[in-house]
Amino acid sequence: MSGISPFTVSKQPPLILVADDDKTIRVLLRKAMEQEGYRVVEVNDGKQCLDAYDTIKPDIVLLDAVMPVMDGFTCCKHLLQIARNNLISALATFDTDSNLNNTVISKLWERTPILMITCLDDEESVNRAFEAGATDYVTKPIHWPVLRQRLRRLLQQAQVYKQLEAANEALHHLANVDGLTELANRRRFDDYLNTQWINLAQEEFPLSMILCDIDFFKFYNDKYGHPAGDVCLQKVGAVLSLKAQKHQDLVARYGGEEFAVIMPYTSASGALHVAAAIQAGIKDLQIVHDGSAVSQHVTLSMGVATVVPTWESSPSELIVLADKALYQAKAGGRDRFVLNS
Repeated sequence: MSGISPFTVSKQPPLILVADDDKTIRVLLRKAMEQEGYRVVEVNDGKQCLDAYDTIKPDIVLLDAVMPVMDGFTCCKHLLQIARNNLISALATFDTDSNLNNTVISKLWERTPILMITCLDDEESVNRAFEAGATDYVTKPIHWPVLRQRLRRLLQQAQVYKQLEAANEALHHLANVDGLTELANRRRFDDYLNTQWINLAQEEFPLSMILCDIDFFKFYNDKYGHPAGDVCLQKVGAVLSLKAQKHQDLVARYGGEEFAVIMPYTSASGALHVAAAIQAGIKDLQIVHDGSAVSQHVTLSMGVATVVPTWESSPSELIVLADKALYQAKAGGRDRFVLNS
């Protein structure tokens, strides 16, 4: 796992989905919206609106209330249900170890504004529209300056939500990702380990860890300089991310030239397999290291540990086991991995 890429807000003009069975109204709406610089997609009824919504993901929906096949009120309810289902789905996979959960934030803000346009102006119809999930309501005949201002307001609100989402993405990135290697940082490592410990203590499944240390890295920096050392760290981190293949595995920069891999649901044999793949991947890099006492190229020493978490134990015990195994790997001549289970 290498962290989260910063979210970017689209620079394209807003996309408006117009649903109205009256072709004349649709043409007028299209012309008015395009004059404002918006992109427009038009459909004839509520059913087509739902189909188009899933395909194009509009920034706003202009929805007539009275249409054949599916009226605007029913369509509005379906659009609101889509937003609710997305949120339920996000909550079901909620990443409890993350202080800023971007998935849930984005789902909360994902709901597209719906502006209902209709000839119905009685109190019951207005109430029905808002109960169905409409964000705003205008009546026919359309007062074009009013419609333009309502659209601008709703689009501005949507843009603010997207900017807030982008800010939260950036905060999450800064809080949880190592700036040099783009791997998880120590804070993310601690949070993830604690969460997986609780999960696996409930399920009674194994949790494995690999602690890695670049051999004689101080000598590498002294000989080749810190910029070259940074590149070396990045290349080693990339190999770790590549070899830790399961989506639950977390690769982190543990500190300095040390890295860690957390592997939920992974037995000792599985962890050793990953360690061997990492070792081979590092050797394939062929990074020259004249300051090493064990090889002409950069190598890793690795400590591997596996436990089945319990409520009576703590995550620090797994770290201690992996650290002891790492010490044994160094004492045994480096450029190797040792299991301590």
